[in-house]
Amino acid sequence: MEKNASPPLNSTLLPTQLPLNTTADNSTVKPFSVFDGCDHQVEGILFDLTLQSINVIVGIPTNLLVIAILIQNRKEPSTSDIFLGCLAFMDIYFSAMTPIIFLNLYYWQSKEVWSAMKFSYGVKDTSGPLFFSCICLDRFIAVLFPISFGQFKHIKYRISLTVLVLFLTFAYSSAKCVGGLPNFEKVFTGEILATFTWMVVCNISILWALKKSRGAGKDEMQPMKKRAFKMVLSILCIIVFNYLPPVALFPFEDYYSPDVFRCYVQPVGFAFINISSTIQPLVYLSRLEKVPFLSDACVKKCCPCVTAENNKTPPAQNPPA
Repeated sequence: MEKNASPPLNSTLLPTQLPLNTTADNSTVKPFSVFDGCDHQVEGILFDLTLQSINVIVGIPTNLLVIAILIQNRKEPSTSDIFLGCLAFMDIYFSAMTPIIFLNLYYWQSKEVWSAMKFSYGVKDTSGPLFFSCICLDRFIAVLFPISFGQFKHIKYRISLTVLVLFLTFAYSSAKCVGGLPNFEKVFTGEILATFTWMVVCNISILWALKKSRGAGKDEMQPMKKRAFKMVLSILCIIVFNYLPPVALFPFEDYYSPDVFRCYVQPVGFAFINISSTIQPLVYLSRLEKVPFLSDACVKKCCPCVTAENNKTPPAQNPPA
């Protein structure tokens, strides 16, 4: 097998190349396997699938709740709502594929289902970092360039950016589904490095600007700015937790043996990205003063620390996106 042969599933769990595409010599065709050489090294794959199972149990309901809240608030939307809605929808689609992945790994063993799985992983690989980057861009302009933000506040600019992200997402996913492209995994490595750097720079700049925006001789921020500071800090923590592992591991592919990288390094790196389908909606809901459709008793049981924090914070009309 070539050194840069793509791994199973999400460049990890499913084979990214059909046997005919693994080498130029068709005489070395191997039997199809959804594990693609990791049949006896499944620990990393199972770790990834375990975290994806959390997406099914927690991620799908919370993302549905996020979409319901965004629809309810459509008369007074935040500028980032369109990005949040698309991100939640993509996460629901990705999370819903997890049971099908299990069935195909251990029951169906189907090439057609395998292709559908590759497409869903391509959607997750691209839509998450790109839509999250759009949210960071929106907040960055709003805080550091408020005058320009007012000029570009019309929804048509965000719709155009959303269409561009969807085009890039489906183009990448289709190419991933077709397979056979040389060094295709390098595309994701470049994308995650670029988006991670952008998101970190944006959020650190916002935090720095908010920290400096205290009034003369005042030690405390204004309530709204303090709330925005905590929101951006939470986003920065999500970025570091979900995207730092692949950023730290994937560029050093050449230092691992092909089997170790394909069966262990990539599944673990992608697992941290995949669990973002649960973490992102939970963080969004935790920023709300009151979660619609849920009783206060239910919220207190699920997030007692968040409820206590919200009680200390003066209420705001609209939490920033």
